[in-house]
Amino acid sequence: MNQQDRYIAELQADSVSGAFRNLPPAVDRNVVNLSSNDYLGINEDAKLIDEFMSEYRMETRSMSSCSSRLLTGNHDEYTKLETTIEALYQRRALVYPSGYHVNIGVLPAVTTKRDLIVADKLVHASIIDGIRLSQAKLMRFNHNNINHLQSILEKHRSEYDHCFIVTESIFSMDGDVARLSEIAELKQHYNAMLYVDEAHAFGVRGKCGEGVCGEIGIIDKVDFLVATLGKAAASMGSFVITNETMHNYLVNHSRSMIYTTALPPINVAWSNFVIRRIVRMQSEREKLRQLSLHFAQSIDAEAETHIVPYVTGTNASAIKLAAHLRENGFHVLPIRHPTVPQGTARLRFSLKADMNFDELRPIGELIRNYINNHRDEFPMAATQ
Repeated sequence: MNQQDRYIAELQADSVSGAFRNLPPAVDRNVVNLSSNDYLGINEDAKLIDEFMSEYRMETRSMSSCSSRLLTGNHDEYTKLETTIEALYQRRALVYPSGYHVNIGVLPAVTTKRDLIVADKLVHASIIDGIRLSQAKLMRFNHNNINHLQSILEKHRSEYDHCFIVTESIFSMDGDVARLSEIAELKQHYNAMLYVDEAHAFGVRGKCGEGVCGEIGIIDKVDFLVATLGKAAASMGSFVITNETMHNYLVNHSRSMIYTTALPPINVAWSNFVIRRIVRMQSEREKLRQLSLHFAQSIDAEAETHIVPYVTGTNASAIKLAAHLRENGFHVLPIRHPTVPQGTARLRFSLKADMNFDELRPIGELIRNYINNHRDEFPMAATQ
């Protein structure tokens, strides 16, 4: 058998199921982009970018760190950025190169085979990869099901040295919010540690954009609060908020931080510049909240956040509806199995604070008309 045959067969199966993907071309600037994570519109804010470029001066004129942080890559911009983040959370911060790096780096570093990880079934793929890299036992609780989480802890917590409860705050594919207050109570009752990924909440939730944990006042109860700088902050990188002991432990044991090139100084400086403005962007956060409510109603969907899913069912139906919207000036990508469970393919609308409802108003009618004309292809969407 040709060594490539297995891979060719799997790609053919992907094509038949509608799961095959190509790298897409650059988004046409003449369409409304509803697949970006630029939730505050910072990436398109020319005035803000010009302000940064006039303020920032690269003393060394270096465009790369050319080294890991533990060698020569820990430049001054890192200290400035982590100081800004620590002022926001009042706890230690450690910056990683990306959200993927932090999620594959923290849990493997702090767990052993004598530990238990209990994770929400819908946590992000990068968290799952991090869990796989660890030696800990994994148990998954039904999505946002506090009773199921408690039953697992009640039955199994005593069998392990340490227990880690893992969840997102805003879930990336469903846009719903974790029941964090209840989870934090269980964490304390069962002497567990709590890991919360705020990737889709940082910048857009909380009085200063610190996320859902800050909004509901449980930052001090979260052992590892993770957030990305590549979404609402329109930059690159990520960070974990933790205590002094765990900060030092990660510096010494987190492989995805230790063994990778540090971020370039200009990128870290931009992140610092943006965060210092995000804390004051409460009007943008409120505008995004209102926009999300109105938009969800207009397409007959339910939404708790700025991520509004419209479930169509099959991969093929999501692809066709996305193509229809794109032809009418709206760029929204289909999210398909295996990214989401079989039969729950969807369009995932990511809203931004620099949008207005009038430009989004036609979408609901476009969806309804298309589905009415292709009802046999959209059994789930037709009932929404």
